[in-house]
Amino acid sequence: MLRLAVAAFALAFSSAAAATVNYAIDLTSPEHHSGKVRIVFPAGAAGTLDVKMPAWRTGRYQILNLANGVSEFAAKDERGRALPWQKVDKSTWRIQRAGTGPVTVEYDVYANELGLRSRHIDDSHAYLDASAVFMYSDANRADDVAVSLKVPTGWRSFSGLQSAGANRFTGANWDILVDSPIETGVNRSFAFKEGGRDYEVVFWGEGNYDATQTVADLKKIVAQAPSIWSSYPFQRYVWMIHATDGVGGATEHRNSTVIQIPRNSFQPREKYLRFLSTAAHEFIHTWNVKAYRAGAMVPYRYQEENYTDLLWLEEGSTDYFADQFLLRAGIMKPDEYFAALADAVEHYKRTPGAAQQSVASTSFDEWIAPSGDRATNAWSDIYAEGSMVSWMLDIALLQESGGKLSYRNVHDVLYRRYPSEQGKGFNAADVKAILAELTGHSWEAWWAQNVDAPAPVDFDRLLGSVGLRISYEDGDKTVPSKPWAGWKADQAEGGMKLTVVERGSPAWDAGFAPDDIVTAFDGGRVTKDRFEDALTERKAGDTVTVSYFRRDQLMQKTLKLGSIPKNKAKVVKVARATPAQKALYQRWLLTPYPAD
Repeated sequence: MLRLAVAAFALAFSSAAAATVNYAIDLTSPEHHSGKVRIVFPAGAAGTLDVKMPAWRTGRYQILNLANGVSEFAAKDERGRALPWQKVDKSTWRIQRAGTGPVTVEYDVYANELGLRSRHIDDSHAYLDASAVFMYSDANRADDVAVSLKVPTGWRSFSGLQSAGANRFTGANWDILVDSPIETGVNRSFAFKEGGRDYEVVFWGEGNYDATQTVADLKKIVAQAPSIWSSYPFQRYVWMIHATDGVGGATEHRNSTVIQIPRNSFQPREKYLRFLSTAAHEFIHTWNVKAYRAGAMVPYRYQEENYTDLLWLEEGSTDYFADQFLLRAGIMKPDEYFAALADAVEHYKRTPGAAQQSVASTSFDEWIAPSGDRATNAWSDIYAEGSMVSWMLDIALLQESGGKLSYRNVHDVLYRRYPSEQGKGFNAADVKAILAELTGHSWEAWWAQNVDAPAPVDFDRLLGSVGLRISYEDGDKTVPSKPWAGWKADQAEGGMKLTVVERGSPAWDAGFAPDDIVTAFDGGRVTKDRFEDALTERKAGDTVTVSYFRRDQLMQKTLKLGSIPKNKAKVVKVARATPAQKALYQRWLLTPYPAD
């Protein structure tokens, strides 16, 4: 078996076909998270050849400087003679060709970035996103590609690329390769058909997942696509599921996705539903982001930021549709869908930044998005607030059309009119034009108020239109409250270190700030267990003397407690829904209004 693998590896470079870029990676010594890459670029014009490693990867709008994994770079001509080269910027190697013949590039790549979903190699598998593994040349970006992997015995390889045999793949060009990650290693795989299409599900790692149930539920999820789009952009789709040792996240690709979950976080049901919601989100991205996307990202420019004011539509709208797929598939019960909706409402109400920054602005600034206190207080979020704006737009369309139009129609038009693989993309003006075309009137004022400015979300109106409402009540219809400071903290030496102080909260008004280490309330020592509990023993309006360290100096402030509802928000049915509310509910979610 090893002999065959070596032969296949060598064959990939025995005679580079014209207009084909041949890639190979040797993964037979994976213990140190590294692989040996070899690329043969075809014959070209004399002079210099620039080869590049992307500075970011799709699905994560952040400069990652992926060239930092490259070492032992070398370039050779077709006779194996060394070619001179120099690094001209952080991601570009400039090679001086000896003539017009093929150029071979070799380098080692270090791959220990599992959580970034860019590259990871160890003794059980390799996950290879080409943006972090395989260099490209602008001169050959449109050429077809062939990829060969030399792997340890027993490893199996999967990708959205076309298979050319065991551990070998082909693609029409580098853009296909870079959007078709490869999962190879010790894994379990399943296959199914749905709607005349082929699906593969690959599990790497052990965990508390039920593979059979997961595959069955994924089959139900993919069957929901026709509820939005009129056709499919793929014939074959691959799910890559990583059961990991802590990291989590997911990334969409043109006909595949990778989903990472800590290995024992597939159960209980609440966690499993979050996993399936992520799966639905990534599957929806196959259309929204991959098959159609903002023109500022068509084609992707991998050496720099790709700025657009529509990431809220690409990410937030995808989030908005995800749980609806689970509901329509019968996986999620109405009460579970309502609970997720209530969580989204709570998150919005406890994110002051949602009132500070528009979704258009946060889309453009996603490349420099902060975290922690700054993100909570000054920024909106392309996912959470993008989902809210999508919800508002959906209900507005449903209401004014009597249920004949919804936000789903907008996305189907985007899909049919702006196929990214044909080099087409859209901008905000195009989306507004589609809205006007569908409804017969301008949406400029709506857009200015809710997209280009922080959206004033009226939850009573949104939910009331479909026979639902927000409730904080106990069983006796009262709304109990609890004392509230408006901060979050992590345990630190000697006390609790503040991580977030919510804008407009009592703690904010008192002048507390992140990194303050709270040590005592009214002279009583603060511990992890007593940080929140000690305040709940007081009443709203009470004044607490807070001892804390700032810049290693002991200080005191008085904090006057406010109040918030004691119970978590719930989305519930109104007492007596009207026929119009029930009808709009059914057009909104494409499921019947819940029975009593």
